[in-house]
Amino acid sequence: MSNNGMTEDDARRFHGQFMAGTLGWFAVAVVAHFLAWSWRPWF
Repeated sequence: MSNNGMTEDDARRFHGQFMAGTLGWFAVAVVAHFLAWSWRPWF
């Protein structure tokens, strides 16, 4: 057990969930930018 109270298994599970959430947020941002570009291009 590390100094934060998480076991190795807990840390791996947390990391997986954190990465899935980050990638999901990134995917939503990419879609939003694409839709905004389609609606009104800024370049």
